[in-house]
Amino acid sequence: MDFRAHTRWLHREPFGLEALAMDQKGYRRGSFQSSTSDEDMLEIAGASLDFSMADDDPPLYREMGGFSSYNGGGMNGTSTIMDFLEEPLPGVGTYEDFNTIDWVREKSRDRDRHREITSRSKESTWALIHSVSDAFSGWLLMLLIGLLAGSLAGLIDISAHWMTDLKEGVCLAGFWFNHEHCCWKSNTTFMDRDKCPEWMSWSELILGHGEGAFAYILNYFMYVTWALLFSLLAVLLVKGFAPYACGSGIPEIKTILSGFIIRGYLGKWTLIIKTITLVLAVSSGLSLGKEGPLVHVACCCGNILCHLFTKYRKNEAKRREVLSAAAAAGVSVAFGAPIGGVLFSLEEVSYYFPLKTLWRSFFAALVAAFTLRSINPFGNSRLVLFYVEFHMPWHLLELVPFIILGIFGGLWGAFFIRSNIAWCRRRKTTKLGKYPVLEVFVVTAITAVLAFPNEYTRMSTSELISELFNDCGILDSSKLCEYVNDFNSTKGDDLPDRAAGPGVYTAMWQLALALIMKVFITIFTFGMKVPSGLFIPSMAVGAIAGRLLGVAVEQLAYYHHDWAIFSGWCSQGADCITPGLYAMLRRLKCFLLKCLNCFSVENLQQCGVTRMTVSLVVIMFELTGGLEYIVPLMAAAMTSKWVADAIGREGIYDAHIRLNGYPFLEAKEEFSHKTLAMDVMRPRRNDPPLTVITQDSMTVEDVESIINETTYSGYPVVVSRESQRLVGMYNSLLEHMSIAQIKNARKKQDGIVSTSIIYFTDHSPPLPPSSPSMLKLRSILDLSPFTVTDQTPMEIVVDIFRKLGLRQCLVTHNGKLLGIITKKDVLKHIAQLANQDPDSILFN
Repeated sequence: MDFRAHTRWLHREPFGLEALAMDQKGYRRGSFQSSTSDEDMLEIAGASLDFSMADDDPPLYREMGGFSSYNGGGMNGTSTIMDFLEEPLPGVGTYEDFNTIDWVREKSRDRDRHREITSRSKESTWALIHSVSDAFSGWLLMLLIGLLAGSLAGLIDISAHWMTDLKEGVCLAGFWFNHEHCCWKSNTTFMDRDKCPEWMSWSELILGHGEGAFAYILNYFMYVTWALLFSLLAVLLVKGFAPYACGSGIPEIKTILSGFIIRGYLGKWTLIIKTITLVLAVSSGLSLGKEGPLVHVACCCGNILCHLFTKYRKNEAKRREVLSAAAAAGVSVAFGAPIGGVLFSLEEVSYYFPLKTLWRSFFAALVAAFTLRSINPFGNSRLVLFYVEFHMPWHLLELVPFIILGIFGGLWGAFFIRSNIAWCRRRKTTKLGKYPVLEVFVVTAITAVLAFPNEYTRMSTSELISELFNDCGILDSSKLCEYVNDFNSTKGDDLPDRAAGPGVYTAMWQLALALIMKVFITIFTFGMKVPSGLFIPSMAVGAIAGRLLGVAVEQLAYYHHDWAIFSGWCSQGADCITPGLYAMLRRLKCFLLKCLNCFSVENLQQCGVTRMTVSLVVIMFELTGGLEYIVPLMAAAMTSKWVADAIGREGIYDAHIRLNGYPFLEAKEEFSHKTLAMDVMRPRRNDPPLTVITQDSMTVEDVESIINETTYSGYPVVVSRESQRLVGMYNSLLEHMSIAQIKNARKKQDGIVSTSIIYFTDHSPPLPPSSPSMLKLRSILDLSPFTVTDQTPMEIVVDIFRKLGLRQCLVTHNGKLLGIITKKDVLKHIAQLANQDPDSILFN
């Protein structure tokens, strides 16, 4: 019986990476139609296959693509048998684009390499030095990643700050100075510190004065013009040189860390273009941030630096350990939170995270934060522009508004995720996606036109957050601090609660309008073909809502201090409420809901939502410099989680992974359906039979015919077509690796012809003396493939795929091969049970 078929892990189909490769013709660089095996592998938690062979069979891999040869006599003593190749094949040991890595093979190879180095270290001093350098290379690589990521983050911060101010004016003392640096040496008073003569607006530079309607119109025009110029330059650079430089990058990094191959996504051109266009996109005033893309930038640094070290360059599993540490360094420089970066990498993006990677991630994040601090891009001796400190104690009754902020954060997060995904889906399925440059132009124009009249939307988002976090002092000139002062009640630098003045009410209206604008404009901005992060816009939305609520509670306590809820702890003339604290708390809520990936309590042991909440709270502690507000932070975070849980469990990154059709098996979701392996395996009824190879009865011509007629990368080996007893799995990592092996064997040895028998047994089968030489390929046979029975519950099968990181497993019944289950089959099955179209999820 011919078992030729659609083995799903073997079948390579075109994979749509529309989120990265632009849909219009000009966005396609390289081979975006490369074939792929979508059954990429996830995590492998210490599991390994037994690749042990018979004594006369050498190990499968000693180095990258290295093989040994075996020559022996046949049973009749007349046939010459060639076991394998003495020289490595070109490309063997690498992976094709849009393919999956073999975690089992990569980890096995690394263990073999480590054992060999350890054994040789006892033979000579040079070998001992090599062993020490090999052990130290990981730490050296972390040092280089931290230095490079911190330096690039500092460059991005300085450049973005200067170009943002360039939209409003220029410094006469030096055009390379931003507004703040330009006025450092000015002799102006503290109240007029932003109006130094060295800094001139465009109307002052062109017209000679900055007052009047025409000056306002000119400044308005220059602001919009610069914004359009920056955004258009960004999208054109992305389109022309590095399509992978668009977006946040975190959904793709999660997919890559799960074992998927996307060539060029972490390459040097992507790094260069993303660094440049990130500055341009942020400076344009679009409602996006640089924090998410900084993770992508750091991972690009890690991937490029891996090529300096052989053990990371030649091993994809080891490289992913480095990328996990690089992601931690990216978050560290984005928020000035090294510990929070390590936790974020562990909880949100990584799937294989051994203990040594934890410490190396911590070291990389530490070096990156130290490098950024040494550069001091903001001139305030801090890692971030919106660093704040609060020392006023909070009161128990304030938990009520904290919880209200949490509820609002949950609602906002769920609303944003659904709205943004709906818009991105429309972009992918309509002609809108064919005109990314026009889309960026229109969104930038709308954003700039709406932003300029409002001073809180005109300033950069980081400056806005810093302004909202500010706790008003005596010398503050912001409209948010225009209270009715009673200096007779002032004690030192501490100000009591005061009645709001006209400036505060004006600021409240402007902030309310800014809140509405940012809520809606961010929905359309995130996902465009420019580098775009979601952290800062979500923080801004939260900070605005928090400041509004904080001022409201402050004024309520001032005018009604005799109410029962205030009388116990808020006396007249005392400083009862800190409005900036509410902005900080609200920022945490939106940050949480923006990247929310809430999971059930039952999955707490496997990266549940509590870990994600803890990492965000830790980032807030590092950002604010104190643990005074641990209880309100945690209360608000948990409230946000519960509210979002009630609406939807899918986070924005996972939603984009599903929208783009990436082969990503979520390790944090619980499979609760009662199906069996036989319900999912291939072939199914009406499917062609499974393609197999017999162990000792097929000729070179037969095997070449199978390889040429199918697009699989491996084949089950059985005793015979009649018995279907499973022997092992003949794996091939590259599409034409198998045929290359056979062709190489025919070149290396005379007598290998099309009618030569290929066998996978220890000894050659008995053949007539006149038979041609036989080819032995047992050394490349996986004798211990993962198998399950046809009655195995799919709940167990899914756990096996998740925890062992399998590419596929074979299904048997009493030792007889029935079919195969691949990761693609598992993903499709989960999608069908969730009432989703499986083809639309895996292939767009």
